[in-house]
Formats: sequence, C-alpha cells, structure tokens
Amino acid sequence: MSSTPTHNELFERHKTAVLIPTYNNAGTLAAVIKDALSYTHHVIVVNDGATDATPEILGQFPGIQVVSYSPNRGKGIALRRGFAFAAQQGYENVITMDADGQHFADDLPNMLQQVAEKPGALIIGARNLHQENMPGKNTFANKFSNFWFYVNTGLKAPDTQSGYRVYPLKLINKIRFFCTKYEFEVEVIVRSAWRGIKVDWTPVKVYYPPAEERVSHFQPFRDFSRISVLNTVLVTVALLYIKPRDLVRFLLKKENWKKMWKEEVLRADESNGRKAAAIGFGVFMGIIPIWGFQLFVAMLLSIRFKLNKALVFLAAHISTPPLTPLVIFASFITGRIWMGQTAKDLLFTNGFSLASIRDNMLQYVLGAITLAIGAGILAGLVSWGLLASFRRKRN
Repeated sequence: MSSTPTHNELFERHKTAVLIPTYNNAGTLAAVIKDALSYTHHVIVVNDGATDATPEILGQFPGIQVVSYSPNRGKGIALRRGFAFAAQQGYENVITMDADGQHFADDLPNMLQQVAEKPGALIIGARNLHQENMPGKNTFANKFSNFWFYVNTGLKAPDTQSGYRVYPLKLINKIRFFCTKYEFEVEVIVRSAWRGIKVDWTPVKVYYPPAEERVSHFQPFRDFSRISVLNTVLVTVALLYIKPRDLVRFLLKKENWKKMWKEEVLRADESNGRKAAAIGFGVFMGIIPIWGFQLFVAMLLSIRFKLNKALVFLAAHISTPPLTPLVIFASFITGRIWMGQTAKDLLFTNGFSLASIRDNMLQYVLGAITLAIGAGILAGLVSWGLLASFRRKRN
C-alpha cells in the first residue's frame, strides 16, 4: 500500500529547492527560513553582503545551504549566483522567496504543483494588489511594469514584480543577463518569454506590515529609474528585432498559413464591415511610404485596433514585386496635384543632384500618402460590396 509523499519528497522528486536571497533582513530572516524548512530541507540562502546579524542567524540553521559574499551587489546578482549554485548541486528548479516575510511558506505546495503541471515554465506568484497595507507606490510600479511587459512580449500579466517565483534552471541559465539589482526581475521574465520559455502565474498570499514596521531596500527614485531605462532598451530590441523575428518565424510555418486562412480570412462570425475595413487598411499600409516597415507596422496596428490580421497582411502586399514599380509611379503621378507648377513628369529630368532628389521625393511622398488614403477607402468599399453580394448568394 503506497503512502502519500511528503512535501520534502516532492521537492526531491522534482529536483527543486527554495532559494532565499537576503540583505540585512535580520528581523525576519529566521522566521522565513524556519517556515520554509517546515516543508523541505532543500533550502538555499544567498547572503548578499549583509552587514547586520545575518551570519549569526544563518549559523542557527546548519541544515541549509548558504552562498555568501561581500560587499552587497544587489538582488539580481544574488539571484543569478543562487541559480548557478543550485544548478551545481543538481537542482533543476528553484522557488524564490523574499527574506522580508512578505511571502507565506504555505504557498510552497502550490508553487511545487506548478512545477509538476507546467515543467519548464517560469511561474510567478500573483499577489492581491488591493489588500490592506499594500503601498500605493507598489501598485503603481506594478501596473507600470505590467504595461511594458505587454508591450515587449504581447502577454498580459497580473503581476510582474512578485519575487515569489519558480525558475526552471536549465533554461534560465542558458540566458546571459545584464541587470544586477531589482530590475533583474523584469529582465528575466521578458527575455525568458523572448526565448520561448512559458511564463505563467498562480495566486499567492502576501503580507505587508504597517508602514512603520516595514523594511525595504527598494530605493524608489534610483531603482525606478533603472527599471525605466531597462524598459526603454527592451522596447527598442523588441521593435527592431524580436517582433520582426517572431513574424518571420510565424510565416515560415506552413501550418500557420492554413490556420490563418481558416480562422481569420474565412471567419464566418466577422461582419462584412470589419473584413472590408481590414482590407482597406491593409491596402493603405501597403502604399504608405515607410518602405521596410510597412508589414511590421501594419501587423502591430491591426492587433491594436483588433482588425483581421490575415486580411490586413494579405492586402498590404499590394506594393510587393512585381507591383512595386507601378505603385511608386502612381504615387509620383498622384503627387503632381500637390506640386503645382513645380510638378515633374519624370524622375530627375533636371539631372541628378541633392536638390532634384529632394524635389522628386517630396512629390512622391505627398502622392503616396494621397494614393494610400484613396486606394484604402476604395478597396474597403469595393470589398464590402463584394462580400455583401457573395455572402448573400451563399446564404
């Protein structure tokens, strides 16, 4: 007759340890360690250059594993060194808890259950951000971080700043990180999502003591500034590399084309007006003079305005070869209506110079914008008429 495995046996089965980074948390550290040990003896504490009674407190728990160094380097370094140490000891996952007493050890079984159900995923404990004593600055900072996480990854997150997490070490340790302090916890989830690591959330409890009892090493101006700079860098990388890369990868898979045709182009639940709007917008984006970025911008805006992405994508190809020369020529001719007596009949008729390039470019840009608007409206109207007729006959 088999018995139910203990929590510690489950930690061992899943090769998981509890990782607690700490810096000058002498008032709460002992209780946090004691609570974690009530579930498993696989506990690792990273002493990030503490200058209080932390070494003496750690000496009271001979069964735990300790990583110590000096001086203080920041939470990001503490976590990264903890990850490396845990991997060296043979662990495949760590569950991180803060040493300030905010996290409850009785959530560990739930976090461990996530390891079993979602192997290889980075799991974040989502806190209740509206409970008593929750600092207002924390709520604002979390909403701010959640917004930029969505911009960078396309994933909607309930909580991106919780330190109660499950990290899959084999996948995480393949990424070279750069951040050293609190902003590391933003970098790690964004870059993990970019790597294809599943990021998910599970509810956890959190305790925030009254303001007069609270101990925090988070420095609002400095750390918030570092997070803002990090988000600026991440957004730039996402726009210039990650988003185009993901689009190319998506288009290279044949099954995605079939799925897009069935679920987007042929969507029976979408109105004629919505389909026509997507086609008209796609034609507009295909002609607008932002060469090299037309499809990318078209896809981003179609997501933002909830248009049929497949129809936008297909319609935007109006300017691809062999139609490109015709679109450019039509744009140039259309631009004549804005140039008056300075309008040109042919490109560079007065010779090749910076002035002629400027004059001809102005005529082309004005014409392309005008043509894009006109062609987009016309394509939308024609599409709506054809769809109305075709769908009525089919029905």
